[in-house]
Amino acid sequence: MTMKLSRLLEDIKPLETIGDTDRNIVSLQSDSRRVEKDGMFVAVRGVTTDGHKYIPMVASAHVGAIVCEEFPAQLLNGITYIRVSDSAEALGKLASAWYGHPSSKLKLVGVTGTNGKTTTATLLYEMARLEGYKAGLLSTVCNYVDGRAIPTTHTTPDPLTLNELLAEMVEAGCDYAFMEVSSHAAQQKRIAGLKFKGGVFSNLTRDHLDYHGSVENYRNAKKMFFDGLDADAFALVNADDKSGLYMTQNTKAKVYTYSLRSQADFHTRILETRLDGTLLSFNGHDVEVAFTGRFNAYNLTAVYGASILTGFPEDEVLVNMSKLVPVAGRFQTFRSQSGVTAIVDYAHTPDALINVLDTIREIVGAGGKIITVVGAGGNRDHGKRPMMAREAACRSDRLILTSDNPRDENPDDIINDMRQGLSAPEMGRTLCITDRRQAIRTAIQTAEPGNVILIAGKGHEPYQEVKGVRHHFDDREEVMAAFKESENV
Repeated sequence: MTMKLSRLLEDIKPLETIGDTDRNIVSLQSDSRRVEKDGMFVAVRGVTTDGHKYIPMVASAHVGAIVCEEFPAQLLNGITYIRVSDSAEALGKLASAWYGHPSSKLKLVGVTGTNGKTTTATLLYEMARLEGYKAGLLSTVCNYVDGRAIPTTHTTPDPLTLNELLAEMVEAGCDYAFMEVSSHAAQQKRIAGLKFKGGVFSNLTRDHLDYHGSVENYRNAKKMFFDGLDADAFALVNADDKSGLYMTQNTKAKVYTYSLRSQADFHTRILETRLDGTLLSFNGHDVEVAFTGRFNAYNLTAVYGASILTGFPEDEVLVNMSKLVPVAGRFQTFRSQSGVTAIVDYAHTPDALINVLDTIREIVGAGGKIITVVGAGGNRDHGKRPMMAREAACRSDRLILTSDNPRDENPDDIINDMRQGLSAPEMGRTLCITDRRQAIRTAIQTAEPGNVILIAGKGHEPYQEVKGVRHHFDDREEVMAAFKESENV
């Protein structure tokens, strides 16, 4: 594949160009290790390294063009140098142009927020398929091009991978695409150059402060997504979240709201709830769904509203709402022969734990017993660790603190950080078991019929990350193995 440099530059408005733009470019890269002769290199200032430091190396590889924010001291003949104000934004727009602006050939909907992104985006993808359309999905759990699964490494891929996947969706005949938009992706301009049909905001609570530094910065990173929507797009926001309308203060998109508590364009009431499902009323239409909890009622209301705004007929949407099933690792329920229920959920923030545990308590009642197994990730926001333990302890009858992707930290140190949030009485009903497999087995072995065990934090993840290595570990597999073991005793 080749493309004229002059055509590639049409979308980015360079500040200054030195060299020939009437030349063919054979590849586009932001990774200096993958550049080719006559290719283009975009020097991006990243979190851990600055691409500008690699310009001399890529120049010696005889690239055809270099995009940067500052020209190097030495300019080599035969290379076209392009100076831009923001190379990260330029990369997104260049990637879109390189792959033929695929997002403009799809009805692309982005979903952002702290919790609910994966469920909402995945269910919108499933809704489109139930409506008879080919669709694509970019999510934390897995990417899909129509029905073909492609493993994922990031919630939102880098611009080149992102546009390549969108181009594959176009090639496969997809009409729709749905994607999670992380705060990192918005901040780092990974979505620059994309054309969105609409955007959905779920909620905002504390998360990723190790990267953003403050809740305000985190909120503003998400707001950037809505700031970039065009006037012909829709912005659907949760009116019950205090950050909902803040997200749309500067958007050009047409704003719609959804709510469980107040008047909104899309309003839902919870009529009846159980561990295996809920009866909901969407704008006055009663529908039985295979989801549990208030937080899922919010997710489903977002799906209901976004489906209609995307163009699906409301009567068909309501029928298909009852056919949707939970996403892997999101309030995924298992039941033993002895009557013990285990729920595997991705909840890894204080607010997410509150949502899940309050849902369980509402269903089992004051007399039901809840056992929670939870940890906190290493090399991430330390401040949320004691908060997570505190919220879990006050909503559980027994708490087991354990390991959850310790990464480069000592898991015992992480558990000790969590313990700082517990009072003496709470510590009296808390166990600290570093080995996550043993923690899950202990919870199941000590549970009695009718008890509910929440295993939180990892959800769909099939690994434990320790010292840079991902070892296979799946909470769902561990639950089934522990159930089988306890039933054979």
